[in-house]
Amino acid sequence: MGIDEDKRSTLRRFAAVGAASPLTRLAGGDDDGEGGDSDVRDAITGYVTATPGAHFSKLRDDLQLGTGETQHHLRRLLEEAAVESERDGDYKRFFPAERFSPFEKRALGYLRRETPRGMVVELLRNPDATASDLAESLDVSPATVSKYAAQLEDAGVLSRADGYAVKRPETLITLLVRYADSFDANAAEFAGEAADLLSYEP
Repeated sequence: MGIDEDKRSTLRRFAAVGAASPLTRLAGGDDDGEGGDSDVRDAITGYVTATPGAHFSKLRDDLQLGTGETQHHLRRLLEEAAVESERDGDYKRFFPAERFSPFEKRALGYLRRETPRGMVVELLRNPDATASDLAESLDVSPATVSKYAAQLEDAGVLSRADGYAVKRPETLITLLVRYADSFDANAAEFAGEAADLLSYEP
């Protein structure tokens, strides 16, 4: 059964990123004789490189792959140490191998979630923002802000010692700027504002 053109285009786009990655050499090897398996693995490698911290379902859906197909290729990439995974609550998140520190992986896991990402962006924009300010800005309840603030504190991303304050702001700004296209419009807008402030290289 042929791959439809939309799926083929998506795979080709991310495979180009994957093929340019040094991790592709680790992910090489046997394929189906027509480049199919290796093309899919290149696409997954490219996707994980461009969207670090994405969970299984998002990766599968964005690349328009089947569940079994995704599981098969991810298992191969994990065995070959081309990608690595981290458990994040109910999610398993995927990263390029040996690219990120434990803090960066935790941070990216939360930046992949809409409300925690919004909280981090708002606090980077306005360090004096209160819980009420965050709730109003993000159109969520104070209880939701409190819940995620506790999680962000446990992850080492946020301090609640004296109001709310992000930890390692330069690292968070770097991640938001570097992967802006894989987040939402608000994060992309912030990345445009913050790009000139960066001096940190993760």
